[in-house]
Amino acid sequence: MYFDVFNGDADGICALIQLRLDRPLTSQLITGIKRDIQLLDKFSVSSGDHITVLDISLQKNSARVNEFLSQGAHIFYVDHHQPGDIPKHPHLKTLINTDSATCTSLLVNQYLNGKYPLWAITAAFGDNVNHSAEQLAASLNLSPTELKTLENLGIYINYNGYGSCVDDLHFAPDKLYREMAGFQSPFDFISGNHDIFTQLEQGYQEDMANAQRLAPEYQSDAVTVFILPDTAWARRVNGVFGNFLANLNPTRAHAVITHNKDDDYQVGVRAPLSNKIGADELCSAFATGGGRKAAAGINHLPGDKLNIFIKKFEDFYS
Repeated sequence: MYFDVFNGDADGICALIQLRLDRPLTSQLITGIKRDIQLLDKFSVSSGDHITVLDISLQKNSARVNEFLSQGAHIFYVDHHQPGDIPKHPHLKTLINTDSATCTSLLVNQYLNGKYPLWAITAAFGDNVNHSAEQLAASLNLSPTELKTLENLGIYINYNGYGSCVDDLHFAPDKLYREMAGFQSPFDFISGNHDIFTQLEQGYQEDMANAQRLAPEYQSDAVTVFILPDTAWARRVNGVFGNFLANLNPTRAHAVITHNKDDDYQVGVRAPLSNKIGADELCSAFATGGGRKAAAGINHLPGDKLNIFIKKFEDFYS
């Protein structure tokens, strides 16, 4: 049996699209909201099963990886988050690079020798790895309009992955993947499934307009903190709003905080684009934190720790 396990954001979805265009097969899809990274806990395996894992931290799933390997499964693991200690096993193949200029879909593009670069460019824009997206696009002679279309699509797919539960989203990530899979390029998807694209675009524009009306909770020369209201639109927009702020003020670090349904907070941190380091270190100091150097988060920040976080955030980037 085959399992395709992927983050529900643009990077995870576009990485899997590339792999399955290259090698079509019937698999069980395992995914969820962007912050749902314990995806290997959602299924069990048997000896001889094949598992592809895309864009979720090996470090956060190492116990299950070892368990699956001991049960005779084969695992192909592609990611750009901190992996921790990578198991050495003949049935484990990894393609992991934590450089802040890459993402999982760019790694898959390299693995496939550039067969589907437009999907990789889309994902890179979604992950806010814009310079790398533009570098790859430069080799393809895309027009400015085509490049902007890929950027918008990447942002919209990424936007759809955020929320505290699948009900917050416009499309469950597995459904969105199925709507996009099979199209040879993002342009084919946009023309062939335009209603889905339009719904994502309209939702993004409405939610971003709401976010841009807000004033920051805290701001200094080094950092800005926004606390969004306890609404579904705010939970949907928190990640892409963080990317928007980072691009708007590239020398400042940004934190976008939303309310969880567990009466605590979810925190998204973007390091300054001018110095893309430390977001993972800062967030990992909290119990449910982690991520990448340029972008990281805390899944559950207790309400009484909010001021502690803001002070650590300020101190870290000052």
